[in-house]
Amino acid sequence: MLTMKRLFSTSHSSVDSKEMRKFQLLAHKWWDEEGEYSALHSMNDIRVPFIRDTLLNMSSNYHLGTPLSGVKILDVGCGGGLLSEPLGRLGASVTGIDPLEDNIRTADQHKSFDPVLAKRIQYKSSSLEEIVEECMETFDVIVASEVVEHVADLEMFIKCCSQVLKPEGSLFITTINKTQLSYVLGIVVAEKIIGIVPEGTHEWEKFVPPEELERLLESNGFSVKTVNGMLYNPLSGSWSWMESTSVNYAMHAVKSGAQGQPSPGDDPSEMEREQPSATAGTTM
Repeated sequence: MLTMKRLFSTSHSSVDSKEMRKFQLLAHKWWDEEGEYSALHSMNDIRVPFIRDTLLNMSSNYHLGTPLSGVKILDVGCGGGLLSEPLGRLGASVTGIDPLEDNIRTADQHKSFDPVLAKRIQYKSSSLEEIVEECMETFDVIVASEVVEHVADLEMFIKCCSQVLKPEGSLFITTINKTQLSYVLGIVVAEKIIGIVPEGTHEWEKFVPPEELERLLESNGFSVKTVNGMLYNPLSGSWSWMESTSVNYAMHAVKSGAQGQPSPGDDPSEMEREQPSATAGTTM
């Protein structure tokens, strides 16, 4: 246990203080659908069904209207709660964590408008490693959407995800590939030319190739099930699935079971691995 404490002590953190300062300036803007986070609002149209349908395909029992009822989800780097809220509306019990207190204040304030969400979602100002000790193998699902390209230590981040996830639990990640195209579209066009995200939001050096992320996940006890490319259309302000992962992509991985092996039912067909679910591109 002493080793565990040392490994996850805040003296070595996955939180990047420089990234914190960038997001501090925008903490009050999360729920402006036409503002700096408009692309994240519209991303819900594909990322929420992707999470929902993947989980339902793995489960034999679900509730109509609240299909994720009974599912404990950790939303890491939850920001103002843009993803926590729709997952809560699907019935999940959601814990949203973010190291920025101002983000948590914004998220708490917004969920208070809906009494149902107030019961299903709890927010906490915390880094991932700070909750490891109290939340060992607590969650059925972890989502880290548009987060890993901002962390200081990606391998430590993945290790922490594994620690707080139950055996056979699911990890969903969306992020940006490290390619010449992602630099042109994700930084030059998105930040400097059309300004759909604030300039300086991303650093190309911290973008993560899917091959690297897959290697890190599999070396830390995960089995990667799905990798899907994502495309943002700045003219329509909408997202769609695509075969290429050259810019944005989504990944689903499953933590090995208690015996150190993925459960037999977790092995998807090639079709499932290559394509998102049939309803993944539909809006909620």
